[in-house]
Amino acid sequence: MSTTPQYVTENFSDDLSDRASRHLWMHFTRMSTYHEGTSVPIIVRGEGPYVYDDRGRRYLDGLSGLFTVQMGHGRQELAEAAARQASTLAHFPIWSYANPPAIELAERLAHLAPGDLNRVFFTTAGGEAVESAFKLVKQYFKMMGKPTKHKVISRAIAYHGTTHGALTITGIPAIKQFFEPLVPGGLKVPNTNIYRAPEHLRDDEHAFGKWAADRIEEMILLEGPDTVAAVFVEPVQNSGGCFPPPPGYLKRVREICTKYDVIMVADEVITGFGRIGDWFASHRYDIKPDIITCAKGMTSGYVPMGAMIVSDRLYEPFRSGTNAFLHGFTYGGHPVGSAVALANLDLMEKEKINEHVRANEGALRATLEKLKDLPIVGDVRGAGYFYGIEMVKDKETRETFSADESERLLRGFLSKALFDAGLYCRADDRGEPVIQIAPPLICTQEHFDEIEQILRSVLTQAWSIL
Repeated sequence: MSTTPQYVTENFSDDLSDRASRHLWMHFTRMSTYHEGTSVPIIVRGEGPYVYDDRGRRYLDGLSGLFTVQMGHGRQELAEAAARQASTLAHFPIWSYANPPAIELAERLAHLAPGDLNRVFFTTAGGEAVESAFKLVKQYFKMMGKPTKHKVISRAIAYHGTTHGALTITGIPAIKQFFEPLVPGGLKVPNTNIYRAPEHLRDDEHAFGKWAADRIEEMILLEGPDTVAAVFVEPVQNSGGCFPPPPGYLKRVREICTKYDVIMVADEVITGFGRIGDWFASHRYDIKPDIITCAKGMTSGYVPMGAMIVSDRLYEPFRSGTNAFLHGFTYGGHPVGSAVALANLDLMEKEKINEHVRANEGALRATLEKLKDLPIVGDVRGAGYFYGIEMVKDKETRETFSADESERLLRGFLSKALFDAGLYCRADDRGEPVIQIAPPLICTQEHFDEIEQILRSVLTQAWSIL
């Protein structure tokens, strides 16, 4: 008889929800919702691209947990890798020590990363990797005799984490306001949402890409090149609804950073490990950043794990003397996390996941683009298995919803209706109202069709009640 808890009786389900509302403080959540009679959704298990709640209902995981579960749920290979390592060495810090899985994973990531990114600094999560990069670039320039280079440039609406340093780089005012003053030095430039570009640039991706990249050079010159340390950029921006880079944009950013001795940081916390059809999107878009920050898909979410992958040039000052990067995390380079990451990379290679994503990304896009016949769908955009659907009041004028309308649409209807219909995804308004779709990388056409059918039904209902 299985000893795995099933959590399916109604009374026990009600008890779990009540206990959650009394003791569990959920992230990015309006907790009042659960103090006003709404039950907390309780997810108890997963299998492939699906998760199941405590009442036995099945949901297609259209967001891969949180852009994380690349290989799907319930993969015994990954669970067994964790168990094997935990039974041998469960934990020991990498503060002046090393462990075999961390060594092997660092070597593997250096091999997979572009250019001369050969040094791996482990963290627990993506926000910690971004925080680490922010601190490293400031220390690097002080060691290089350029102490005034401390400012960092990032893009409007971009999300780079919630620690105080990473939050400075994040470009979403609503999630920063309660925590100011933040670490000084954060500068913002336009993102690459061509759907909301100036009208004269909407029909020319190359011109728009150059325009957006040139705003970075403009900001560097405005602030003074001797004060700017780094540019942080997601190859495909998450927040706002999956903005892919226009042709030539990332290469132009690389040129600008090189010209002004500014560090280019590719934040690949989401886009790494197959999400865009390569180990890193930097490969896909043919750029060589100075730093890559990554996490999420490295372990398919089975264990928390992140990393900052650094070029030889940035590491060079730390090779000699008493120099040290006085920064770290208790669980960085965790033996169990490293072992699971290695098993995950092996599994991705064995099942040719990058090739699978590239072979099927056109089908996912085409399936989602069917929704453009609905009056509420203005734009479908993204890359790989990473898409955003922007909703509008008027397709001809691209008129968006007011704040009150967006509140009623997203939180008043769509979030619950989509989940109730069997699809877990994100309905969000960090920027314009969007639905984000990022299914596990094992998904095929049958899953794309299921996503489209649920979206079509719910969005049709949403339009009828606006």
